[in-house]
Amino acid sequence: MSARVVAVTFDVGGTLLAPWPSVGHVYAAMAARRDGAAPDPEQINRRFHAAWAARGAAFDYSREAWAALVRETLRGLTPCAEDPAFFAALYAHFAGPEPWRVFPDVVPALEVLRQGGYRLAVLSNWDTRLRPLLQALRLADFFEVLVISGEVGWHKPDPRLFAHAARQLGLPPRQILHVGDSWAEDVGGARRAGWQAVWLARNSLVTGAPGPDTVPSLRELADRLLSGAV
Repeated sequence: MSARVVAVTFDVGGTLLAPWPSVGHVYAAMAARRDGAAPDPEQINRRFHAAWAARGAAFDYSREAWAALVRETLRGLTPCAEDPAFFAALYAHFAGPEPWRVFPDVVPALEVLRQGGYRLAVLSNWDTRLRPLLQALRLADFFEVLVISGEVGWHKPDPRLFAHAARQLGLPPRQILHVGDSWAEDVGGARRAGWQAVWLARNSLVTGAPGPDTVPSLRELADRLLSGAV
């Protein structure tokens, strides 16, 4: 790393938390409550991941964008796919803590980094549901700044989102380290904005990581920062 890190910013989905037990399980359970029959959660997961991978740059994290993604995921699997009331209930459900799991390394790593004097912030592609969700999950108080793409209109990897976060922190880009689970959005976006970046590769099956700045957990990231290895 080329400069001393003063602040660490975190992606949220896949970095701090994830749907629990999975997107497919949550969708299936909600569909069963409404329709009486639950689609196969693993089939929903496959459809969701395919729709997510194909969403393109036009996906703006708005309610309408999420509605289209849910329809694409569930179409042909359940009558709920075309039901606006079902989507409204699903959208509200994901605004609360019940369908989310905070990764077990998150709070210990945030505590260690805060005790080590690092300034902490969130930099996430999300919507207006994120602030109350982080409060409900008891994570919000760890962060000095929350930069949420749906609130400012730019989405990672757009360098304008990173520049906005740097202004919120009042720091030059080179003194900020961003960590996230997407190589393109998190690492690529941060580096193009002049930031430092680390790729969080939680999946132990990931091999051949593109570049040396990779960690398997946030606790290892905290240890490396405190030891001066990052």
